[in-house]
Amino acid sequence: MTSLADMPFSLLELSPMKEQDTVSQTLANSVAYAQKADELGFKRFWMAEHHNMRGIVCAATSVLIGHIAGLTHNIRVGAGGVMLPNHPPLVVAEQFGTLESLYPGRIDLGLGRAPGSDPITSRALRRDDRRAEQFDDEVAELQALLGPYDGKSSVRAIPGENTKVPIWLLGSSLYSAQLAAKRGLPYAFAGHFAPRFVHDAIALYRRDFQPSKVLDKPYVMLGLPVVAADTDEQAQYLATTSKQRILALMRGQALWLKPPVDSMEGLWNAQEQMQVDSFLGLSVVGSPATVHHKLSMIKRELAVDEFIFTNDLYELNDRKHALEILASLA
Repeated sequence: MTSLADMPFSLLELSPMKEQDTVSQTLANSVAYAQKADELGFKRFWMAEHHNMRGIVCAATSVLIGHIAGLTHNIRVGAGGVMLPNHPPLVVAEQFGTLESLYPGRIDLGLGRAPGSDPITSRALRRDDRRAEQFDDEVAELQALLGPYDGKSSVRAIPGENTKVPIWLLGSSLYSAQLAAKRGLPYAFAGHFAPRFVHDAIALYRRDFQPSKVLDKPYVMLGLPVVAADTDEQAQYLATTSKQRILALMRGQALWLKPPVDSMEGLWNAQEQMQVDSFLGLSVVGSPATVHHKLSMIKRELAVDEFIFTNDLYELNDRKHALEILASLA
């Protein structure tokens, strides 16, 4: 069996919120979750930018990154990711240059080109839809702003300049894989919500990768939904929380974190069940032995270098226990 020893495990956090909780309590839970991951030796803790979504409270990504970095010690903290078309590259460079200056060697900058919101909210963010078409140029601009001064540019990121904050490209399609390969950047595939193109995207990235100043060979991180518990039965029960959430997303409803249920029967129809199962096609659910087996199979099949997990469980203690299980496998 493929070994998971020495393979980095990381976490992607959306700060999931229960309907009865406050934003303050939800963010305090995210901090406690990050601190547990730090204690257990996880590699990264990334926050995902989302807007206007009830039940997800990580809109101010850079603010949360600074807060969590300040309350942890070793774990890398970053964006998974910043939706670059929503922000001027100069502002992103200044924000992450500041973060890197405050927490040297611990900040990551993952970039995506999706809006992270609906079209109406995109307009509220003063987002020009055409900017997504300029993503390649804006990634290059951001790299330049975070790199050494070229002696010519009249616009400089201060702070930010020469901090060399590691940039990752994130995506769920072939476009991001192609661009990451072209620029010689590490690539993170969003298998936690879009497993459809995982094989093609990773193969394209590895095939077309061009070495760069920051990376001499391809590096792939794969996002996976994980539900780890003491038994397979308990994990399947806890997994109904994420299933309910994806069902709400597909119905255009609020994304509150809901308690697990004994059965999803009666909560969805056959078509909805098929859609949710497809959305969670790469999910890893089970006991320690089951999770180890599934992760080993995925690692061998896709030859990924790192896993980054979503872990949407209802109770904070169950989330922490899942981290203990994962840490025991690495």
